[in-house]
Amino acid sequence: MEVLSKLLGGTLNSITCKCMVLFVTILLLRVLLLSSFPGFDGIEWNNLVYIQNHLPALLGSDSRIRPDKFLEVPQIVWGLNNQKIAFARACLTARMMNRTLLIPSLSASLFYKEIDLLQPISFDKVFKFDEFNTLCGGFVRLGRYADVLNRTQVLEMEKGSGRRWTMERDLAQLREYSKGSFDDHEVIRIVGKNPFLWHDHWPVKDYAKVFECLELIDEIAEEVDRVVSRIREVGKNVGGNTESLELKNNITSDKSLFQPLPYVAVHMRIEIDWMIHCKKLEQRLNTNQICSSKKEIKERVRNVVGQKTPIVVYLAVADKLLNDSSIMEDWEEGLHPFEKKKLGVTGIYNKYPYLIQSAIDYEVCSRADIFVGNSFSTFSSLIVLERTQNLIRKGVSNMCGTDARWPSYAYNIAGESNGPMRWITNMSESSLKSISYGTTHISC
Repeated sequence: MEVLSKLLGGTLNSITCKCMVLFVTILLLRVLLLSSFPGFDGIEWNNLVYIQNHLPALLGSDSRIRPDKFLEVPQIVWGLNNQKIAFARACLTARMMNRTLLIPSLSASLFYKEIDLLQPISFDKVFKFDEFNTLCGGFVRLGRYADVLNRTQVLEMEKGSGRRWTMERDLAQLREYSKGSFDDHEVIRIVGKNPFLWHDHWPVKDYAKVFECLELIDEIAEEVDRVVSRIREVGKNVGGNTESLELKNNITSDKSLFQPLPYVAVHMRIEIDWMIHCKKLEQRLNTNQICSSKKEIKERVRNVVGQKTPIVVYLAVADKLLNDSSIMEDWEEGLHPFEKKKLGVTGIYNKYPYLIQSAIDYEVCSRADIFVGNSFSTFSSLIVLERTQNLIRKGVSNMCGTDARWPSYAYNIAGESNGPMRWITNMSESSLKSISYGTTHISC
């Protein structure tokens, strides 16, 4: 009774409420007690299922996601982290409509204009489907198309576009399709633009909760372990015989062979297409805190590492978009830069399409002892969000302190002593806009 009282907000003043709680309590006890006896039959099981399906509604909760009503979204496209944001936005849209999101199609390739080159890949070929529903149970839910009973009577809901389609209109449309004859349809299919470009109605903490439920499938996770093990391996040698680094190219996933030595991961955004984009963005926003030259990045990484050398610096770069060997040159003494080729791990990455390669790099950067990225990069921003969440879970109160674990920095913003600015995600933000499109306001 006490538990149910709390669920009802702690007030059981009315006779109706008291009767309802008494009824539910008796029914629950009846099912639980009788289930252990041979005479327990389908009638009692049906009662239990009824309670499971309807108790949240009886108790006034709106958090339950219906397993028999579905939302279908367009194929998710663009870069890995734009796809993760689009996926989370689709999940939160389904949650708002109290529906299960049908397992979406991601895009294995980076092309987004040439529809025939999108190379669709199912969500469960990258992330664990069952694990997602377990971790996100009660918050959002994924379903399979096999769960749909009637695939012919699908209601299409077209997302608006253009300046006249405001956030208020978008929100009103979602509410309209969540009730009455619209809600009677088993499947609502959203047609129109990519979910990444939909209006955002949810706080950062809601996105973070969805991201926490994303776990790579075992095959990809094992590849991440192999790359990280390789970085740790070369880290054991940088202070000694550096010649051996070029000779030891065997990859192993046996973590027991290595001690957990620290490494810095740097997301270097210096590709030609990025530099063109960021220069235009700086002009539009009247700032000089977006683009960073190779020289500036190297200087700021040195200043944040300080005297803690020698140390391995893993350079996360888009290899296909960058043909510049100079990124390995002119690093100060004690900093030992490695990219995929020098590490000897290109064979791991080349087995997979772009999306998987990016997912591996994301995890390698996320696990780094120090991460340095660009605050206008979605890739960097989501890594810092995840690292901030890890600090919160471990109860770290002063995440901006000089001795805080797993620090993150933005090299495009000058911090103390011309080092990069300390960076954490502001989890109280009301929308994901600052992460989706970049910001110079990075909490620390």
